[in-house]
Amino acid sequence: MAKGILGRKVGMTQIFDENGRLVPVTVIEVTPNVVLQKKNVASDGYEAVQLGFMDKRANIVNKPETGHFAKAGVTPKRYVKELRLSGMMEYEVGQEVKCDIFDAGDYVDVTGTSKGKGYQGVIKRHNFGTGPMGHGSKYHRGIGSMGSIAPNRIRKGKKMPGRMGHETVTIQNLVIVRSDADNNILLVKGNVPGPDKSLVVVKNAIKKSK
Repeated sequence: MAKGILGRKVGMTQIFDENGRLVPVTVIEVTPNVVLQKKNVASDGYEAVQLGFMDKRANIVNKPETGHFAKAGVTPKRYVKELRLSGMMEYEVGQEVKCDIFDAGDYVDVTGTSKGKGYQGVIKRHNFGTGPMGHGSKYHRGIGSMGSIAPNRIRKGKKMPGRMGHETVTIQNLVIVRSDADNNILLVKGNVPGPDKSLVVVKNAIKKSK
């Protein structure tokens, strides 16, 4: 059954496996999540579990949020997210979800918000090729043709300069190298989206089983 948990990306390092091979890993801090609410088909039209992650100071929480956390009997949480996963429905409100739901060797999908790059041109944003680099070219990093003249406008879908990054990105089929419940960390082979200290969601891989 599919399960998931909220965590915070700490950074990357490298470890040696049992065969002495060097493995690059991303460290994800996964302090115990708390179930804040359970939604069902009868009252909400769908099934989901709402998780809270990382404590938050009470003096910066508004009254509606304070009531929501008090109803679950938990302290205010910084991050709140819903997971529509069948395996999460077995948890009850107020119960903790820890990183031991995953074992070493499990395949997971990790979702995060990618690093923002700001406003970028088409060469960096869409991997366009440059023009000739000679001095006489005078056209080095231009956008190129805007399309045919017939519609007298730029067609929809034309790749243009614009904001790059800061998008929801999921990397699939990453492998859990180590699950350390004592220190509340997961070591995931390879890289995961987002800058350090950003929120990530770790779920069972939907395209691959253990």
